[in-house]
Amino acid sequence: MVIAKKIKPSLTLEEFLTIPETKPAREYIEGKVEQKPMPQGEHSTLQIRLGTAINNISIPKKLAYAFPELRCTFGNRSIVPDLAVFRWERIPKAPQGKIANKF
Repeated sequence: MVIAKKIKPSLTLEEFLTIPETKPAREYIEGKVEQKPMPQGEHSTLQIRLGTAINNISIPKKLAYAFPELRCTFGNRSIVPDLAVFRWERIPKAPQGKIANKF
């Protein structure tokens, strides 16, 4: 006699987005949730220096904007890259014209 294993359905993206944020952040990729490793000194130094260099060149020309540790949700994913660079015209804006909280 074969006993069927009950398979628990994976978490949906919508369900994942209702869970409170953690530090370090958790990421959702196609039903799987993983926690990012805690960044350390060298990593943080490179992250801020690269983001600042990109922003110093791109913001005055309204070309792009570099965001550190920004949750980005698209497709069947919700990730928190170390640095996300968005072209200026692709940055979500709130009704008042400010940068939106959700990307």
